[in-house]
Amino acid sequence: MARQNYLFTSESVSEGHPDKVCDRISDAILDAFLAEEANARVACEAFATTNCVVVGGEVGLSNPDRLKTFMGGIEDIVRDCVRDIGYEQEMFHWQNLSFQNLLHSQSAHIAQGVDRDGAGDQGIMFGYAIDETTELMPAPILYSHAILKRLAEVRKSGAEPTLGPDAKSQLTLRYVDGKPVEVNQLVLSTQHADESQTSDDIRAIVEPYIKEVLPDGWLSENTEWHVNPTGTFVIGGPDGDAGLTGRKIIVDTYGGAAPHGGGAFSGKDPTKVDRSAAYAARYLAKNIVASGLAKRCTLQLSYAIGVAKPLSIYVDTHGTGAVHDMQIEKAVDACMDLTPRGIREHLDLCRPIYSRTAAYGHFGRAPEADGGFSWERTDLIEALTKAV
Repeated sequence: MARQNYLFTSESVSEGHPDKVCDRISDAILDAFLAEEANARVACEAFATTNCVVVGGEVGLSNPDRLKTFMGGIEDIVRDCVRDIGYEQEMFHWQNLSFQNLLHSQSAHIAQGVDRDGAGDQGIMFGYAIDETTELMPAPILYSHAILKRLAEVRKSGAEPTLGPDAKSQLTLRYVDGKPVEVNQLVLSTQHADESQTSDDIRAIVEPYIKEVLPDGWLSENTEWHVNPTGTFVIGGPDGDAGLTGRKIIVDTYGGAAPHGGGAFSGKDPTKVDRSAAYAARYLAKNIVASGLAKRCTLQLSYAIGVAKPLSIYVDTHGTGAVHDMQIEKAVDACMDLTPRGIREHLDLCRPIYSRTAAYGHFGRAPEADGGFSWERTDLIEALTKAV
């Protein structure tokens, strides 16, 4: 039987964290390609360090001549991303950074499998949902994201101009009878503009916003606060630490509360099952929990390169299922076409909706009118229930 009383910790990082800067650049380039052509192929990586950004990887449009022209706009996309995040530091400035574009055409050997509607690579993908929050997400990661998103809002609005783009949060929650009830430890490190500001000064700035986003009663006299515990944090972003696309896969998903197949999401078009099948797995797990078939669900999919159908579907409801897990597996297979094409069409993934996913989590977000976060819909409840 699962433990009911324990502490669990998850972390988040802001859009100005060096790795998240790179995720944003990769996804912005992906969105530009998908806006140009719904079937564009993109596997874009970014690297950022002191006043420098390099992008590389494989891309493709159906018209090779158009691809050559399109490459000329990549630099503007990169600079716009850095400017929107808020970097105008002496050693990392959207206007002054050096830029190198190493993108090239997609490998024909990879394309031949994808063009037959097969998976773009082998791999395993996990989805997860739990009923401890209304978003059906683990609470530690959900609220770690919420803290940083709120601080970014007040920084960008001008309400808190001394806050910088680079930040990290970490919450340790105490669980009683399997439900989160209290923040045991809270860690918040945020870049700031003034070297004279102390940790106490920063806490005075951020504490009201943290209290805004956390549930009532979770902060108490028992909560230990660690705000900028190292002291001064003025040098941040890629000038303080180099960044790479795809290095924050646990931040992007479930904060360590569920398994991860190992593949990153950002910069990959939806023919890549690392991304699309992970979204499908979350969609299915969320609908399973939303339907009342389970209180908690882990779902795994596996694929082989060039092969369309998943090699396996695995469901674990951790002893919370209303029916046997095997019945849910059969229902999942009956209710959704889990080929790469089937996933793309069901979730309408071939559109420019990915830049917004690059920070504050790919899961637990509200579905948007233009199709963003379509994998967070709960429109499969009736079909799953009937199939079971």
